Amino acid sequence: MSKTRRVRCPYCGFLDVIKWGKQCGHQRYKCKNCDSFFTHRREDISKRNRFIWFKSWVRGKQTIEDISEKSGYSVRQLKYWFHEYLDDAPTWTIQRRKSVNLLIDGTWFPNKVCLVVYRADNVKATLFYRITDEEKWVEIESDLQKIKQMGIRIASVTSDGSEDIIKAVRIACPHAVRQRCLAHIERECLVWLTQHPRTSAGIYLRRLVCQISHIKTHNDRLYWIGEFHKWYEEYEEFINQKAVSPVDNKKYYIHDSLRRTYIHIRNAIPDMFKFIDHPDIPKTSNALESFFGHLKDNLRIHRGLSFEHQQAFVKWYLHFNNEKKKKE
Repeated sequence: MSKTRRVRCPYCGFLDVIKWGKQCGHQRYKCKNCDSFFTHRREDISKRNRFIWFKSWVRGKQTIEDISEKSGYSVRQLKYWFHEYLDDAPTWTIQRRKSVNLLIDGTWFPNKVCLVVYRADNVKATLFYRITDEEKWVEIESDLQKIKQMGIRIASVTSDGSEDIIKAVRIACPHAVRQRCLAHIERECLVWLTQHPRTSAGIYLRRLVCQISHIKTHNDRLYWIGEFHKWYEEYEEFINQKAVSPVDNKKYYIHDSLRRTYIHIRNAIPDMFKFIDHPDIPKTSNALESFFGHLKDNLRIHRGLSFEHQQAFVKWYLHFNNEKKKKE
């Protein structure tokens, strides 16, 4: 079955066009959406249409086969054009220069590729990113210095509490307010405590952990911290109980998951509730988690790309995402 190549309006991008006579021997069209007239033989319009299909392939959840059906171009032709764009990834530019509340997080892709993203929550834009093999404090510190060199003042940093991120922020942005992501704290603690703890200490602590995301005022914070310390005083001896392993005769903590949860929260408390004094600071990095989820879904649809083209795909995705935010 032969395909009919679809004609796109160069002004509004719609495919709903009709033939409207001829001009200088070339077919003339009229767009039903914006009522514009145009001919289809211009090279600049043809290239613009290719880029629109490429953008749809990167941002949308469509395979090349789906786009081939809609556009009328062959899969082979589309792959050739799309690989040309992937080989020429965009350069990164920052236009907004102001004080920002920064979100920092990293995510892993196949082939041990780690994407670290620096996103300004108050302007809803990605300021910087790095594709690397792991989260290293030296690289993160270098990235923060580059962001500052762009003329951007980092007022606060919200992160998952990674030691590398905390160390880098201390060095590069000593005056920035550090906020721990409450969603990460709650998620990790609930994994250690399990859904149905068997001890009264575990049940009590799990109830406290589930309350973290509901803390909004100074009184909420004081009450919760008081309850947390009260829990430790009551169960201190219990969670510090040790036993000797019959295998290597080494001592270990019997209730290791409870102890680990307590230490994790205790170390995080100084940076957990900064958002109460600074309402403009995001208390979670969920915006980045959602962003990573959409990006991974799109990459999963286009699996089979080479390692270099995967990296270029991520760059184009970030570019289009920022472009969308600017228009909004």
